[in-house]
Amino acid sequence: MSAQVQGSAMGVVWRLASATALIVLAFSMAAPVLAVSLKQAGHSTATVGLFAMIPFLMIGLLIPVVPRVLARWGVIRTYRWGSLLELAGGAGYALTDSLLWWSLASVVSGAGAAALWNATEALLAREAPPDQRGRVMGLYQTALGAALALGPFVPALLGWGAEPVLWLAAAMIALCCAIVLAIPLHATSEPPHAQSGTWHALRTVPLLAGLAFIGGVFEAGLISVSAAYASATGLGLSAAASVAGAIGMGSFACQYPAGVAADRFRPQAVFGGAALLLLAASIAFAFAPQAPWLMWAVGLVWGGVGGALYTLTMVRVAHEFAGRATAGGAAAMITGYTVGGTVGPVASGVALQFWGAIGLSAVLSAAALAALAASRRIA
Repeated sequence: MSAQVQGSAMGVVWRLASATALIVLAFSMAAPVLAVSLKQAGHSTATVGLFAMIPFLMIGLLIPVVPRVLARWGVIRTYRWGSLLELAGGAGYALTDSLLWWSLASVVSGAGAAALWNATEALLAREAPPDQRGRVMGLYQTALGAALALGPFVPALLGWGAEPVLWLAAAMIALCCAIVLAIPLHATSEPPHAQSGTWHALRTVPLLAGLAFIGGVFEAGLISVSAAYASATGLGLSAAASVAGAIGMGSFACQYPAGVAADRFRPQAVFGGAALLLLAASIAFAFAPQAPWLMWAVGLVWGGVGGALYTLTMVRVAHEFAGRATAGGAAAMITGYTVGGTVGPVASGVALQFWGAIGLSAVLSAAALAALAASRRIA
């Protein structure tokens, strides 16, 4: 591939990556507003939790089939439809205030998110220069982390109520649609290689999918449980929530350094180092009842290294798969991470309920040891 063609392809990658980051910002703005609005309307906490699960459930259900859609339609057309589905969902939130209609809008939005997530990361993995894949993926994941961290603060920063914020989120999604509709359908070349499906990719690189799963457990799976545990120790709402915030800050801070490390060092060393850090933090959590400050320290490591594991697996997918097969490989990593983020709260919550901090420490240490074992077999 010539430098000019590669530069043109990377220009499209960054336009789609920027659009995805804006949509993530819109989601992170709207999600807490929707949750608070439902609670103020008299709905139970369980109902709010089930509502919040809808988009992630849709992603988990649809990610396995997205690579086939990408193979048939190509990246740009798939992304267009995904962004239009996101716009329909965002408009549904702003136009109505009914739980039923919001739930339907969330189903539509979740379907769009599955398409956007897979399309963006597959294209990024395919087009990034081989010697810079870690840096490129790290920058992209850092942008997503910043969007997720900033979004919940937007209502307070602007001093707006629920409806204006939801309309702002919809307007941002509309801007994303305009960005992608301006990109020609054939702006990226679709390689002639056969498309690798999600299940084929899972069978091809099961260890990478397992590492993505463990990353999901530590990053996405511990946010709610860590805050709940901190609250149970007697901390107030703000202090307890800041423990979960430490996980988010760790994820934001570690994505780019992880990508740089992936470009410079052997995969076994990078994955092994990440696993050892998770193991040390997990063991340290057993002493949190005696030293509460450890909750913030281990949260930074859980979020930073857990999020980095996903980034590192995506970098390896770019090396392992060729052409459009990256769509299947990316979908396999997304599947592993999503399942980890789903299983994590259940497993960690049960461990804390019955065995306290030592129980959670043991469960997470076992996961870290599994990551260490897998790292030794990564080529």
